[in-house]
Amino acid sequence: MAATGCFVQDVTKTFVGFAWLYYPTETHMIISIVPHQAASIYLHRQPMAREDKEAQEDELLALASIYSEDEFKRSETAPGGEICVCLDLPPNFSVAIKGDCASNEYMGSFESIVSFLPPIILNFELPPGYPSTDPPAFTLSCKWLSPSQLALLCQRLDDLWEEYAGGVVLFAWMQFLKEGTLEYLKINSPYEIQVCEFGPQCIKNNSGISDSCSATGPAEAVIWDKRAIQDVESVAALIDCILDFNEAQQKKCFDSKWYMCNICFSEKVGSECTHFKKCEHIYCNACLKDYYTVQIQDGQVQALNCPEPKCSSVATPAQVKLLVGEELFSRYDRLLLQSSLDLMADVVYCPLLNCQTPVMLEPGGTMGICSNCNYAFCTLCKMVYHGVAGCNITTEKLVEEDLEEDQDEKLVEEDLEEDHDVFTPEKLILVREEYLEADAAGKKLLEKRYGKHKILKAVERKSTEWLETNTQQCPNCNASIQVSPTLACL
Repeated sequence: MAATGCFVQDVTKTFVGFAWLYYPTETHMIISIVPHQAASIYLHRQPMAREDKEAQEDELLALASIYSEDEFKRSETAPGGEICVCLDLPPNFSVAIKGDCASNEYMGSFESIVSFLPPIILNFELPPGYPSTDPPAFTLSCKWLSPSQLALLCQRLDDLWEEYAGGVVLFAWMQFLKEGTLEYLKINSPYEIQVCEFGPQCIKNNSGISDSCSATGPAEAVIWDKRAIQDVESVAALIDCILDFNEAQQKKCFDSKWYMCNICFSEKVGSECTHFKKCEHIYCNACLKDYYTVQIQDGQVQALNCPEPKCSSVATPAQVKLLVGEELFSRYDRLLLQSSLDLMADVVYCPLLNCQTPVMLEPGGTMGICSNCNYAFCTLCKMVYHGVAGCNITTEKLVEEDLEEDQDEKLVEEDLEEDHDVFTPEKLILVREEYLEADAAGKKLLEKRYGKHKILKAVERKSTEWLETNTQQCPNCNASIQVSPTLACL
């Protein structure tokens, strides 16, 4: 509601030096009498206040249209908001935290190459006199810059306000923070952050600005500004924040770009692709899903590699779960655990068919106790544990159990050579002899080609055959005794 008025000096003695102020409305007019001097100031400032308010509104609308919601958030309760500025780091930018003056809760060292660092956050509020006479009120916070560095940035923002001489300045502040912070603070890679117990002083840096905890020469006066806030709870939290933010921003950049899939030869957006970080290969999710689904259904859970030829990068469980879904991932997880346990010499399965829980064996012992059903059994004959008494089981029974185990596990009796011949008993003997005569590298190659489990079974059967041919069981203890023309079982 605008005020209009005229100055009255000769109406009566009572009103000398006073002014009438008229406030017109739709139904009537309000008349106020104020001192002449106050009325002059009020009437002089009204146009300027309107111009400031319009300039503030225009600037806030412009910022909202230029920047995303992650970069600029306007306050709903006051003329102000929050600006988040992510710096453009040079390639292979390294960040390090040394533990020589760190707080007691973290005494280690940290170093990592990052593409992104947590943002510098500028919270501001525009006073009624902005931009004509008053600067914005603000605070500047950051997790990886020291209070001294933030104080220098605050001073630079003040200087920019003076340079713009009554004009809007928020956009200039954002551009300086984004493009000029590293150069202004002389920050280069590797950037070393050294966290200490702090009030006004806390972080040593390599920017050429000495904080009170500097380990390079005498401590200089700390630049301190109450508007500079370092938002750090602990060193461990700072490290987690740096790594998590870098990973999240890398994922965001990856999702927004387009990539060529070398399986279907189609261009897909990054959000529809999987990136193997070890080898940097990228394939679309649809092709990888089909590829891994076939392998999991065939039980090949140890070979969920990158599809690139001769690439050894392995998909992480999180990637597999995202691609194939919960049901197929459960099968993958179960088979992967089982195959890992099968390779462990100190792990057997509970003999009870309704249990089959993995059981860890004690070194040198022959007793296993199932943690699920508490069944105590002999690890040799799989019967109830019988102490020092010999296993009451024949060699023929052992061979029969081996054959049943092979059938239960559905071992694939195929040769993995190009001709895919049946793995006949004759070929089994040839492979077994080749394995026994091979060196360590040759044995690994044969295990990879035919399956370690199958070859070990073949070697075990050869030992069984030799025992049957060259030994006899002692009638007292059932131990196998080698047959000799000159010796007998004593």
